[in-house]
Amino acid sequence: MPDALSYAILGRGRWAQRMRAILEGEGRRVVTVQGTRRKNSETDAEYKSRLVTSLTASGAQVAWLCVSPGPHISLMLESATAAGLHSVAEKPWQCPRATSESLTAQARAKNCLIAIHTQYCLLAEAEAWRHDFRNAAGLRFSGHFALKHAGRLGIAALDDLGSHLLAIRTYAVPQSTISEICCGYEMPDERRVWLEEHGREVASIDFLNRNEPVIQRFIHRLEAGIAGAEFPFDLEFASRVADDLEALKARGDRISA
Repeated sequence: MPDALSYAILGRGRWAQRMRAILEGEGRRVVTVQGTRRKNSETDAEYKSRLVTSLTASGAQVAWLCVSPGPHISLMLESATAAGLHSVAEKPWQCPRATSESLTAQARAKNCLIAIHTQYCLLAEAEAWRHDFRNAAGLRFSGHFALKHAGRLGIAALDDLGSHLLAIRTYAVPQSTISEICCGYEMPDERRVWLEEHGREVASIDFLNRNEPVIQRFIHRLEAGIAGAEFPFDLEFASRVADDLEALKARGDRISA
């Protein structure tokens, strides 16, 4: 059996600590890369060069970016690819399509994989939807995702939470029409998606307080993709979800955030 992959964590916050614990619980070697915040005096080239040096020295095969969205994300991914590492970025994906295409081309040239972490797609019932409804026409997709606490990352609820909902749609029921999307902070906890046909609900997933190991499933799916298996959660997937979010914002009706 081949040796387990090792991971470099970029970030030092609560999510970075959680991901470290999960990866180590899966028997993976994990190292936290220090000094990943860009210095005010650094140019893009200087920042990337410093990250490439740190990532190469880590001895890891995968870089996991446990940081909030921003312009640093594309620079971090470029650095990971230049160092020969596969990489994972957290949602929401907010880079333009041109940036996504450039990053994908760079990764392909280095035989690297860039993934977007969308763990709720790997709920057992979402997988069942993908099997049963992937090619179904005439379905309407809706979802609610609300948290009782305030947002922690300064990200709008529609971007942060809505990206989870729309990732499920893109993965499991891509032919469906987006209907009602409601997301919010400081609201009663709710995590639910459902499908309607001819005005009647035909399927639903309530994933509040679920105890499924979805992050562990994502790790295994990622590593299978690195080994050559089909892997759907790439930057093209992330760009489709981002496009859906922007279309919802432009539409403005039947959404809240």
